[in-house]
Amino acid sequence: MEDEYRGERGAARRSERLGEEGALGSRSRRHAPGRVLLVGAGPGDPELLTLRALRAIREADVIVYDHLVTPAVLDFAAARTAKLYVGKERDNHTLPQDDINDLLVALARAGKEVVRLKGGDPFVFGRGGEEMQALRRHGIACEVVPGITAACGIAAATGVPLTHRDHAHACVFVTGHLRDGSVNLDWEALARPLQTVVVYMGLKGLAIFARELIAHGLAADTPAMVVENGTTPEQRVVTATLATLPAAAVAQRLCSPTLVVVGAVVRLREASPTICLAGADESAPSLLAG
Repeated sequence: MEDEYRGERGAARRSERLGEEGALGSRSRRHAPGRVLLVGAGPGDPELLTLRALRAIREADVIVYDHLVTPAVLDFAAARTAKLYVGKERDNHTLPQDDINDLLVALARAGKEVVRLKGGDPFVFGRGGEEMQALRRHGIACEVVPGITAACGIAAATGVPLTHRDHAHACVFVTGHLRDGSVNLDWEALARPLQTVVVYMGLKGLAIFARELIAHGLAADTPAMVVENGTTPEQRVVTATLATLPAAAVAQRLCSPTLVVVGAVVRLREASPTICLAGADESAPSLLAG
């Protein structure tokens, strides 16, 4: 069945099938041109959605969503909205990226209001730039709705500021694996003092990452942490030194999605260990209700 939807012809078949099943929204029924909104769903906690993202989700005919989008965020979609999962986990992609691009084009050409929903922000390691380019090449109207990226959400949820006048004058975001699967980064730049390094998708390569940073001059006792399922009720945090973090993560059996933070700012978590956005007060009314 999956092969039926691969490639541009497969994407068109999926679009036609959605129409046959009555998933066409109001935009399609008016035969108006479709468009695609690349929407950031934030780091996990649905309270961290932007108002623009919430409105886009509620008005969508079709939501094409990723692995990191939580069920609580999808719950805001209207009952008539079709939901298509195209999530990617390491070494396990539901659809190749080119096929996802073709699917977005086909849905928009069918007149649908399409929300391409991504965890965090579409333009921060979310392949939003690639999808925007593909849509533009085909003349598809595209809007980008930014979201709170995982680094910012998890910084707030753990009480670890990404910058601080006494500890970090810079902050660097890197991905834990490159397009070819390697972990070949600018280690000398990442090992500079007085900066925070945030690693997205870095759990599998954590031992390599720690070893290379130490080899290029970063102190082995630099504070570091791994956060699993950040900003959600399932959030887990492991703090250690750069040298001991890989073993600590294995001992705690952490699983993706995770975020790694390295730098002196991690010490500040000890001064405010109870700070956490996720599940802080379940009795409080939600501004997103209704």
